[in-house]
Amino acid sequence: MLKLNKVSTGPGSGIHRKDAEKATEQYKEELFHLQNVLFAGQKYSLLIIMQGMDASGKDGTIRDVFTSMNPMGINIKSFKNPTQEERSHDFLWRVHPHAPAKGMISVFNRSHYEDILVPTVHRVLDKKVIDDRYEQINDFEQLLQGSNTIILKFFLHISPEEQQKRIKERLLIPHKKWKYDKSDSREAKFWTEYTKVYEQILKRCGTHLPWIVVPADSKWYRNYIIAKEVRDTLRALKMRYPSGNMSNEAV
Repeated sequence: MLKLNKVSTGPGSGIHRKDAEKATEQYKEELFHLQNVLFAGQKYSLLIIMQGMDASGKDGTIRDVFTSMNPMGINIKSFKNPTQEERSHDFLWRVHPHAPAKGMISVFNRSHYEDILVPTVHRVLDKKVIDDRYEQINDFEQLLQGSNTIILKFFLHISPEEQQKRIKERLLIPHKKWKYDKSDSREAKFWTEYTKVYEQILKRCGTHLPWIVVPADSKWYRNYIIAKEVRDTLRALKMRYPSGNMSNEAV
Protein backbone atom coordinates (compact mmCIF):
# COMPACT_ATOMS: atom_id res chain seq x y z
CA MET A 1 0.00 0.00 0.00
CA LEU A 2 1.21 3.49 -0.87
CA LYS A 3 2.57 5.41 2.12
CA LEU A 4 2.01 9.11 1.57
CA ASN A 5 4.83 10.13 3.90
CA LYS A 6 7.19 8.39 1.46
CA VAL A 7 5.93 10.44 -1.49
CA SER A 8 7.50 13.83 -2.16
CA THR A 9 5.26 16.88 -1.91
CA GLY A 10 7.77 19.05 -3.79
CA PRO A 11 8.29 19.60 -7.51
CA GLY A 12 10.14 17.04 -9.57
CA SER A 13 13.67 17.73 -10.74
CA GLY A 14 12.90 17.26 -14.43
CA ILE A 15 11.47 20.72 -15.11
CA HIS A 16 12.23 24.27 -14.03
CA ARG A 17 9.59 26.71 -12.85
CA LYS A 18 9.73 29.05 -15.87
CA ASP A 19 9.48 26.15 -18.29
CA ALA A 20 6.58 24.64 -16.34
CA GLU A 21 4.69 27.91 -16.24
CA LYS A 22 5.16 28.40 -19.98
CA ALA A 23 3.99 24.84 -20.66
CA THR A 24 0.97 25.32 -18.39
CA GLU A 25 -0.18 28.33 -20.40
CA GLN A 26 0.14 26.28 -23.59
CA TYR A 27 -1.87 23.44 -22.06
CA LYS A 28 -4.60 25.88 -21.01
CA GLU A 29 -4.90 27.17 -24.55
CA GLU A 30 -5.21 23.60 -25.81
CA LEU A 31 -7.81 22.81 -23.16
CA PHE A 32 -10.02 25.61 -24.42
CA HIS A 33 -10.05 24.09 -27.92
CA LEU A 34 -10.36 20.50 -26.70
CA GLN A 35 -13.32 21.50 -24.56
CA ASN A 36 -14.95 22.98 -27.67
CA VAL A 37 -14.60 19.70 -29.57
CA LEU A 38 -15.84 17.75 -26.53
CA PHE A 39 -18.99 19.86 -26.40
CA ALA A 40 -19.60 19.73 -30.13
CA GLY A 41 -19.22 15.96 -30.30
CA GLN A 42 -21.68 15.21 -27.46
CA LYS A 43 -20.13 11.74 -27.09
CA TYR A 44 -17.97 12.00 -23.97
CA SER A 45 -18.10 13.87 -20.69
CA LEU A 46 -15.29 14.54 -18.24
CA LEU A 47 -15.44 14.39 -14.45
CA ILE A 48 -12.47 15.75 -12.51
CA ILE A 49 -12.34 14.87 -8.82
CA MET A 50 -10.02 16.82 -6.54
CA GLN A 51 -9.29 15.69 -3.02
CA GLY A 52 -6.64 16.76 -0.55
CA MET A 53 -6.01 18.00 2.93
CA ASP A 54 -7.36 21.42 3.93
CA ALA A 55 -5.36 24.16 2.17
CA SER A 56 -3.92 21.72 -0.37
CA GLY A 57 -4.91 24.02 -3.24
CA LYS A 58 -8.20 22.74 -4.63
CA ASP A 59 -9.66 26.24 -4.99
CA GLY A 60 -6.40 27.55 -6.42
CA THR A 61 -6.26 24.83 -9.05
CA ILE A 62 -9.77 25.64 -10.22
CA ARG A 63 -8.89 29.32 -10.46
CA ASP A 64 -5.50 28.83 -12.13
CA VAL A 65 -6.25 25.97 -14.53
CA PHE A 66 -9.94 25.55 -15.28
CA THR A 67 -10.96 29.17 -15.66
CA SER A 68 -9.21 29.02 -19.03
CA MET A 69 -12.21 27.06 -20.29
CA ASN A 70 -15.52 28.40 -21.55
CA PRO A 71 -17.78 28.71 -18.47
CA MET A 72 -20.77 27.50 -20.52
CA GLY A 73 -19.19 24.07 -20.82
CA ILE A 74 -17.87 23.48 -17.31
CA ASN A 75 -19.55 23.08 -13.94
CA ILE A 76 -17.75 23.46 -10.63
CA LYS A 77 -19.32 21.76 -7.62
CA SER A 78 -18.02 22.10 -4.07
CA PHE A 79 -19.21 19.52 -1.56
CA LYS A 80 -19.56 20.82 2.01
CA ASN A 81 -21.07 19.16 5.07
CA PRO A 82 -24.31 17.39 4.05
CA THR A 83 -27.52 19.31 4.68
CA GLN A 84 -30.36 17.77 6.67
CA GLU A 85 -32.15 16.91 3.43
CA GLU A 86 -29.02 15.27 2.02
CA ARG A 87 -28.57 13.25 5.19
CA SER A 88 -32.08 11.84 4.77
CA HIS A 89 -31.04 10.12 1.51
CA ASP A 90 -28.25 7.73 0.57
CA PHE A 91 -24.85 9.45 0.54
CA LEU A 92 -24.55 9.46 -3.26
CA TRP A 93 -27.94 11.15 -3.73
CA ARG A 94 -26.39 14.61 -3.58
CA VAL A 95 -23.54 13.67 -5.91
CA HIS A 96 -25.14 11.99 -8.91
CA PRO A 97 -27.08 15.05 -10.20
CA HIS A 98 -23.77 16.87 -10.64
CA ALA A 99 -22.17 14.22 -12.85
CA PRO A 100 -21.43 15.81 -16.24
CA ALA A 101 -23.82 15.47 -19.17
CA LYS A 102 -22.49 14.52 -22.60
CA GLY A 103 -20.15 17.21 -23.86
CA MET A 104 -19.71 18.78 -20.44
CA ILE A 105 -16.92 18.94 -17.86
CA SER A 106 -17.59 18.81 -14.12
CA VAL A 107 -15.00 19.55 -11.45
CA PHE A 108 -15.68 18.28 -7.94
CA ASN A 109 -13.98 20.35 -5.25
CA ARG A 110 -14.07 17.61 -2.64
CA SER A 111 -16.48 14.84 -3.53
CA HIS A 112 -18.21 11.64 -2.48
CA TYR A 113 -14.92 10.60 -0.87
CA GLU A 114 -15.65 13.03 1.96
CA ASP A 115 -18.41 10.60 2.97
CA ILE A 116 -15.72 8.03 3.74
CA LEU A 117 -13.03 10.37 4.98
CA VAL A 118 -14.79 12.43 7.64
CA PRO A 119 -16.99 9.67 9.15
CA THR A 120 -13.93 7.42 9.47
CA VAL A 121 -11.68 9.99 11.13
CA HIS A 122 -14.39 11.13 13.54
CA ARG A 123 -15.85 7.64 14.02
CA VAL A 124 -19.46 8.57 13.41
CA LEU A 125 -20.34 5.49 11.31
CA ASP A 126 -19.92 1.77 11.82
CA LYS A 127 -17.03 0.09 10.01
CA LYS A 128 -19.49 -2.03 8.00
CA VAL A 129 -21.18 1.10 6.65
CA ILE A 130 -17.81 2.61 5.72
CA ASP A 131 -16.67 -0.62 4.04
CA ASP A 132 -19.87 -0.69 1.99
CA ARG A 133 -19.25 2.87 0.86
CA TYR A 134 -15.92 1.94 -0.67
CA GLU A 135 -17.66 -0.63 -2.88
CA GLN A 136 -20.59 1.67 -3.63
CA ILE A 137 -18.23 4.41 -4.79
CA ASN A 138 -16.37 1.97 -7.04
CA ASP A 139 -19.71 0.86 -8.53
CA PHE A 140 -20.83 4.47 -8.95
CA GLU A 141 -17.69 5.47 -10.82
CA GLN A 142 -17.89 2.41 -13.06
CA LEU A 143 -21.51 3.30 -13.79
CA LEU A 144 -20.42 6.74 -14.97
CA GLN A 145 -17.61 5.28 -17.05
CA GLY A 146 -20.10 2.95 -18.70
CA SER A 147 -21.87 5.99 -20.15
CA ASN A 148 -18.68 7.51 -21.60
CA THR A 149 -17.80 9.70 -18.65
CA ILE A 150 -14.04 10.00 -18.40
CA ILE A 151 -12.95 10.34 -14.76
CA LEU A 152 -9.72 11.87 -13.48
CA LYS A 153 -9.04 11.64 -9.74
CA PHE A 154 -6.40 13.97 -8.31
CA PHE A 155 -5.06 13.82 -4.77
CA LEU A 156 -3.31 17.11 -3.99
CA HIS A 157 -0.42 16.06 -1.77
CA ILE A 158 1.03 18.69 0.57
CA SER A 159 3.24 18.50 3.64
CA PRO A 160 1.95 19.38 7.11
CA GLU A 161 4.44 22.26 7.20
CA GLU A 162 3.01 23.74 4.01
CA GLN A 163 -0.52 23.30 5.30
CA GLN A 164 0.30 25.22 8.48
CA LYS A 165 1.93 27.97 6.43
CA ARG A 166 -1.18 28.37 4.27
CA ILE A 167 -3.55 28.34 7.24
CA LYS A 168 -1.50 31.11 8.88
CA GLU A 169 -1.66 33.11 5.64
CA ARG A 170 -5.44 32.93 5.81
CA LEU A 171 -5.26 34.57 9.23
CA LEU A 172 -2.74 37.27 8.35
CA ILE A 173 -3.21 38.25 4.70
CA PRO A 174 -6.26 40.54 4.26
CA HIS A 175 -7.48 39.16 0.92
CA LYS A 176 -7.23 35.58 2.22
CA LYS A 177 -8.99 36.04 5.57
CA TRP A 178 -12.37 35.19 4.08
CA LYS A 179 -11.10 31.67 3.39
CA TYR A 180 -10.20 30.98 7.01
CA ASP A 181 -12.47 28.71 8.98
CA LYS A 182 -11.91 27.67 12.58
CA SER A 183 -12.30 24.09 11.46
CA ASP A 184 -9.09 24.44 9.42
CA SER A 185 -6.94 24.54 12.53
CA ARG A 186 -9.08 21.99 14.35
CA GLU A 187 -9.00 19.43 11.55
CA ALA A 188 -5.26 19.93 11.02
CA LYS A 189 -4.74 18.19 14.36
CA PHE A 190 -6.08 15.00 12.76
CA TRP A 191 -3.37 14.98 10.08
CA THR A 192 -2.20 11.44 10.87
CA GLU A 193 -5.74 10.06 10.92
CA TYR A 194 -6.68 11.72 7.64
CA THR A 195 -3.48 10.46 6.04
CA LYS A 196 -4.26 6.87 6.99
CA VAL A 197 -7.77 7.09 5.56
CA TYR A 198 -6.51 8.67 2.35
CA GLU A 199 -4.05 5.80 1.97
CA GLN A 200 -6.97 3.39 2.21
CA ILE A 201 -8.98 5.41 -0.32
CA LEU A 202 -6.08 5.47 -2.77
CA LYS A 203 -5.78 1.71 -2.43
CA ARG A 204 -9.38 0.54 -2.27
CA CYS A 205 -10.77 3.02 -4.79
CA GLY A 206 -7.73 3.12 -7.01
CA THR A 207 -7.53 -0.34 -8.59
CA HIS A 208 -10.12 0.10 -11.32
CA LEU A 209 -9.59 3.84 -11.65
CA PRO A 210 -6.17 4.91 -10.34
CA TRP A 211 -5.58 8.15 -8.49
CA ILE A 212 -3.06 10.72 -9.64
CA VAL A 213 -1.02 11.90 -6.64
CA VAL A 214 0.03 15.50 -7.33
CA PRO A 215 2.92 17.04 -5.36
CA ALA A 216 1.25 20.29 -4.32
CA ASP A 217 3.63 22.25 -2.07
CA SER A 218 4.55 24.37 -5.11
CA LYS A 219 1.51 25.85 -6.82
CA TRP A 220 3.21 26.21 -10.18
CA TYR A 221 4.14 22.53 -10.25
CA ARG A 222 0.65 21.48 -9.13
CA ASN A 223 -0.91 23.51 -11.93
CA TYR A 224 1.53 22.13 -14.47
CA ILE A 225 0.84 18.48 -13.58
CA ILE A 226 -2.94 18.85 -13.54
CA ALA A 227 -3.19 20.91 -16.72
CA LYS A 228 -0.97 18.38 -18.52
CA GLU A 229 -2.97 15.37 -17.30
CA VAL A 230 -6.29 16.89 -18.35
CA ARG A 231 -4.87 17.96 -21.72
CA ASP A 232 -3.35 14.53 -22.36
CA THR A 233 -6.59 12.76 -21.40
CA LEU A 234 -8.77 14.82 -23.72
CA ARG A 235 -6.24 14.65 -26.53
CA ALA A 236 -6.09 10.84 -26.25
CA LEU A 237 -9.82 10.66 -27.12
CA LYS A 238 -8.89 11.75 -30.66
CA MET A 239 -12.08 13.78 -30.92
CA ARG A 240 -13.18 15.47 -34.12
CA TYR A 241 -15.86 18.03 -34.87
CA PRO A 242 -19.01 16.38 -36.20
CA SER A 243 -19.50 16.60 -39.96
CA GLY A 244 -22.61 18.14 -41.49
CA ASN A 245 -25.20 20.14 -39.59
CA MET A 246 -24.87 20.11 -35.81
CA SER A 247 -27.99 20.15 -33.66
CA ASN A 248 -26.03 21.88 -30.91
CA GLU A 249 -23.68 24.80 -31.26
CA ALA A 250 -20.23 24.39 -29.74
CA VAL A 251 -19.50 26.52 -26.73
